[in-house]
Amino acid sequence: MKERHIMNGGLLRDFIIGFADGLTVPFALTAGLSSLGSSKLVVTGGLAELFSGAISMGLGAYLAAITDMQHYDTERVREKKELQECPDEQLWLPRPL
Repeated sequence: MKERHIMNGGLLRDFIIGFADGLTVPFALTAGLSSLGSSKLVVTGGLAELFSGAISMGLGAYLAAITDMQHYDTERVREKKELQECPDEQLWLPRPL
């Protein structure tokens, strides 16, 4: 039997966080704007927040992914260099029980 793993776990996480944030902030904004009594203002403000929030969340996720990739690449180069320069110190041995 072949093991099955989720390959897009990060995508699901980002979707859930974005969905929760995307519902909370516009609701709070439109609830506050509704006290002004203008339904046109409530709809316009809510839509503006939805679009700006989507852009913000998208850019944040993109920058986080780029930073994570750069960190991984830097660590990989460092570890490769350490393996070449001092292989005995990099050897992993299990601890005795």
